[in-house]
Amino acid sequence: MLLSLALLLLMGLGMKSLVEKMGLPGIIGIFATGVLLGPSCFNLLDDHLLAISGELRQMALIIILLKAGLSLDLSDLKKVGRPAIFVSFVPASFEIIGYTLLAPMLLGISRVDAALMGTVLAAVSPAVVVPRMAKMMEEGVGTERSVPQLIMAGASCDDIFVIVLFTSFLGMVKGGDLKLASLMNVPLSVICGMILGEIVGYVLYRFFESAFVRERHVRNSVKVLVMLAVSFLLVAGEELLKGKVPVSGLIAVVAMAVVIHEKMPENVSSRLSEKFGKLWIGAEIFLFVLVGAAVDIHYTMEAGGAAVALIFMALIFRSFGVALSLAGTHLNLKERLFCIFAYLPKATVQAAIGSVPLQAGLSSGNMILSVAVLSILTTAPIGALLIDRTQKSLLSSK
Repeated sequence: MLLSLALLLLMGLGMKSLVEKMGLPGIIGIFATGVLLGPSCFNLLDDHLLAISGELRQMALIIILLKAGLSLDLSDLKKVGRPAIFVSFVPASFEIIGYTLLAPMLLGISRVDAALMGTVLAAVSPAVVVPRMAKMMEEGVGTERSVPQLIMAGASCDDIFVIVLFTSFLGMVKGGDLKLASLMNVPLSVICGMILGEIVGYVLYRFFESAFVRERHVRNSVKVLVMLAVSFLLVAGEELLKGKVPVSGLIAVVAMAVVIHEKMPENVSSRLSEKFGKLWIGAEIFLFVLVGAAVDIHYTMEAGGAAVALIFMALIFRSFGVALSLAGTHLNLKERLFCIFAYLPKATVQAAIGSVPLQAGLSSGNMILSVAVLSILTTAPIGALLIDRTQKSLLSSK
């Protein structure tokens, strides 16, 4: 496994640097490294590493969500209001409708299978979007009109909404019923996650500010480790409470970090955010190399041009959903266009659940996985490139 880790880090960093010199987002080079090292190409990654890739990807996602929460100003988020709620589910709903209408015509699958495909493909990638929004907030790009705050809040809830829908549609395709109760878990999991995160965040704040910690001059590095450990517990708790209490561990992580940011002295919270930013340098390599390693090139070739056309046509539906969510807001046309660009990238959720229908024995499983892989290969680099290249021209800076 040590050889695999060395290849992962060295090639990932090298490819990232090479691609950035070409004027493209580094994520493209990291992702390509994963494809090359993965089972579909040279198969140089240890099986034990691939077996725990899901957990490693989740750890990397937790790190960037903690950094995002420590950078998020509640006063700015309150300015956003209604649009933050709408962009959490309206764009994804429109994209699912797009797949449901178009996939049967383009790919020849059933309407129900098309709806299931839509739930796999509709989630935006927080791993692509969140670090970019966090960086924009640090640099003051678009913060005057709370654009990065809006996108970051919406992207976090978007994934929960889509994953719950996926679980519900999968049960229906396998012969079960689509139950209204399962759909109600979406807002409940968000609310419970926020409440749990706020409670845990306040407890951690009191602990960090206690005489016990102050007298021992506990370093910020130790506080980072404590926050990481507690975040892992929150995400693990979501699985333990599954079927009993709907709660989103990732939302709880963000809420915990936001409370710590609001309660702790500004210099301390900024240092904690800075340290998580340094952790993200390595975590980003792990996340996107392992996502790239999950890509199966053989399935991708089977899908063909019709699948690519379907992906971009469904993105038109999604873009209309974003525009509708922002209708009547204070954002101008340029800012709304940037929001549409920021909601394009797919990666982590598609890599995580794209193979589930195939593993469940569904006849459409191969096709769903193929389209999921193509969505990662096309939308992740395009979305990242559009965000990076247009933020200064479309948004105002402080």
